[in-house]
Amino acid sequence: MPARDHLIGSLDGPLSLRWQPRRALIDLACIALALALVAIALRSGRLGGDGADPFALLRSDAPSRLQTIVLHWRLPRALFALVFGAALGMSGALFQSLIRNPLGSPDLVGFNSGAHTGALVVITLLHGGHGAIALGAIVGGLGAAALVWLLSAGRGLQGLRLILIGVGVSALLGAVNLWLSLRADLDTAMGAALWGAGSLNGMSWAKGLPAAAIAVAALCIGCALARRLRLLELGDASAGTLGVPVRATRNALLALGVILSAAATAACGPIAFVALAAPAIARRLGGGLHRSAVVGALLLLGADLLAQHAFAPHQLPVGLVTSCLGGVYLVVLLLRRPAPLAPT
Repeated sequence: MPARDHLIGSLDGPLSLRWQPRRALIDLACIALALALVAIALRSGRLGGDGADPFALLRSDAPSRLQTIVLHWRLPRALFALVFGAALGMSGALFQSLIRNPLGSPDLVGFNSGAHTGALVVITLLHGGHGAIALGAIVGGLGAAALVWLLSAGRGLQGLRLILIGVGVSALLGAVNLWLSLRADLDTAMGAALWGAGSLNGMSWAKGLPAAAIAVAALCIGCALARRLRLLELGDASAGTLGVPVRATRNALLALGVILSAAATAACGPIAFVALAAPAIARRLGGGLHRSAVVGALLLLGADLLAQHAFAPHQLPVGLVTSCLGGVYLVVLLLRRPAPLAPT
């Protein structure tokens, strides 16, 4: 049954907002689920073996060990999982809308591999800090996007051609990433390998804040450009008629999607599946960039909880969990909606 719109204000007045109760309830339910997952993340596992409640921090006499575990280990991991999951979800929604293909994810078109390469250059060759890694990932992602664009011979963003070129570029960059890891010293190579698996283990405020600041700023810009994206989905001619600068808007949205995925890659390493699946799930909930971001946040935090506790006391990289789920999802997607064999 279609959602019923309620107009707040008047069409010709200073205030004109459209409100849909069903979608508002879905948004509130997603926010409540996110808060519940954060509470589970703070409470799950041992707190020094003393059976303490993490919410005892609300009292003034909370022990310092409890403060360290909850405020400096678990809380940043949970919050950054939400932020970077939202960044991946919005990035996937942008690419799928611009390419007009459900396979149009930064995981598949090579942009994440470019961000991986840029971050590895900083880690293995320049030995830079967290801020430099975030900048390197963004530069690498933008470089990969430019390369894919040039190799597609300027035929636009639509069609299977760009996806196939992106897969090829991703394979080439994967070889470069392997070479960078092999030429590094043992300690650096081990750290790069753990980071390359996609992991939130050891996440801290210092490690996550530079990339999270970039991601949050990009998320806000994405929400501001959401209306233009909806107009582009009507077709270039219709969007141009409605006053949208089509080429400039497409380029801006493409760069924004790369920055979002690169920011997440810089902090957590390359994480598959989230950018691919979050927009598809969000479309079933009503669509929208902000809803894709919320679903992406829920997926990454939920996958991280599974990675932490499914095989306790051993912890898995969250990228391993999302890759397993993503492989199954991709097979199901291809079986339900087979792609054409000829590039379009």
